[in-house]
Amino acid sequence: MIEYLKDEEKRNILFLIISLPALILSFIQVDSLPVDPAWIAILLCGIPIVKGAVIGLVTEFDVKADVLVSIALIASVVIGEIFAAGEVAFIMALGAYLEERTVAKARAGIEKLVHLTPTTARVVRDNEEAVIPAEKVRQGDILRVLAGETVAVDGTIVKGQTSINQSVMTGESLPIDKTEGDEVFSGTVNQFGTFDMVAQKIGEDSSLQRMIRLVESADAGKAKIVGIADRWATWIVVIALLAAVITWFATHEIIRSVTILVVFCPCALVLATPTAIMAGIGNATKFGILIREGDALERLAQVKRIAFDKTGTLTYGKPAVAAIHSISSDMDEAALLKLAASAELRSEHPLGKAIIAEYKQRFQTQPPQPEDFLLLAGRGVKVRLEKASILAGNEALFTENDILLPEALIFVANQVKSEGCTVIYLAQNQQAVGIIALSDTLRPDAPQTIAAIHQTGIQTVLLTGDAPQAANHMAQIANITEVQSECLPETKLQRIRDYQQAGEPVCMVGDGINDAPALKAAHVSIAMGGIGSDIAIDAADIALVGDDIQEIPHLLQLSKKTMKTIKINLTASMTLNFIAITLAITGILNPLLGALVHNVGSVAVIINSSLLLNWRKSK
Repeated sequence: MIEYLKDEEKRNILFLIISLPALILSFIQVDSLPVDPAWIAILLCGIPIVKGAVIGLVTEFDVKADVLVSIALIASVVIGEIFAAGEVAFIMALGAYLEERTVAKARAGIEKLVHLTPTTARVVRDNEEAVIPAEKVRQGDILRVLAGETVAVDGTIVKGQTSINQSVMTGESLPIDKTEGDEVFSGTVNQFGTFDMVAQKIGEDSSLQRMIRLVESADAGKAKIVGIADRWATWIVVIALLAAVITWFATHEIIRSVTILVVFCPCALVLATPTAIMAGIGNATKFGILIREGDALERLAQVKRIAFDKTGTLTYGKPAVAAIHSISSDMDEAALLKLAASAELRSEHPLGKAIIAEYKQRFQTQPPQPEDFLLLAGRGVKVRLEKASILAGNEALFTENDILLPEALIFVANQVKSEGCTVIYLAQNQQAVGIIALSDTLRPDAPQTIAAIHQTGIQTVLLTGDAPQAANHMAQIANITEVQSECLPETKLQRIRDYQQAGEPVCMVGDGINDAPALKAAHVSIAMGGIGSDIAIDAADIALVGDDIQEIPHLLQLSKKTMKTIKINLTASMTLNFIAITLAITGILNPLLGALVHNVGSVAVIINSSLLLNWRKSK
């Protein structure tokens, strides 16, 4: 039990559960009890409120709604209105609990980024390898990176060829071929082969460490929105105290002044925002949307622009065969696909796996087994199949093997490249026979989603690490007119900041580790919860559990509906409060009736907010 009470959230729930039946017993006035049960609610729920108000007022002169609540609570106790005091304490404690539940603490996800940082590096000195701590790498050191290892620092390849998975930095779904003279970044993964590199940017200067700092700075720069009641608390306290004092001087009846303080308690005002937001969160959950930050709906309603990542967000993030083109009269598309699938059968490259998946889907069988399989890192593969020599790879592979690419084949290859495709060239017995084009696949509901977003008056922009051709092609299909390609994490972050400094609050939608700084800096952020990285999800305010982007328009409409509900709640609660104050000044209400009347506002707020639970705008 002691351990249970140490948990603040569990302790608050327990106190509320105990206080509710105590207030019910007090209300029905059970005469056999020696003490009014409402004292239980005062002690469990009221004392923490008074303590917090005193600490805030004395240490920081921070006037919050708790100050007025404390005054009303103490005054009610002094004049013997114990039920009124207990009821006010319970309602305010319930409102505070709801706020704590809805306004979640920021989750930076920085710890997981730190775990990506390589702890060791393989340094080559005097032709001997030695594994040393990554922090001991110095500029100019020669490092050797084996297949499957993570690059420890930024640098340049001086020997070897490979393919690098650098999605951690750029979000690109396909490995990038690298050769001597090419840059590699810390945190990226060597897919195939071994290469030597010279260390250039080490320690805090490395790309991964810079991204960690970007996430930290972006999170620190995002202001949290405070509750409505606390925002207006100073004026509420001043008006309530003035009204109570003036009434006392005018009537000389202390009970009227106490009644004013009781009805002026911002119970409904405190409940107005959190109950609506909780109902909005409940509504979103039904449609596979997890809202992780309590004020995310409030911020989303202010958004003027939505920025989308491409890979894994608007697309599936996996390569698929987009086109097959044969230039051999003896080989149709099916035969060319069979040739490519056999050549790639033993390859671990994502492009090779996509070709094999396409073959299996079409023919429902395994491709023929190749002979003498040879992986050429950063180039492609070379095999023997039915006594024929087969090459499958990039242009550099064909150049090294003195295989001429016909003009007709180059023309077709350039055409599919302009549409954002990656090309695999195929040769049989030193003769080029065709190409297979692969590309990421756009989600089928992406164009309709973008159109629905535009109908709400919100503009869209594509921020992606992909090359301009791939980015522009996907943006054109998805009907996004503004595109920023070849984005590094800091580029995305800067674009988000540029928009927001120009008065356009931005919602960022992304899925990768490289999106984390932009997600943190955005006014509100949405992560793909199904395929997205844990770090992106931790950095975001909202997660799409099933990666269903077509629910984003509903989310936007829900945010506006939630804010409208909050405004109605605030207006209704304040109107009722002022009516009750008028009745209290005239002596019509006593503290007990005042507590009951202003509770009508609290109940009305809860009922109005609950209507959000099943709301959905008809299409």
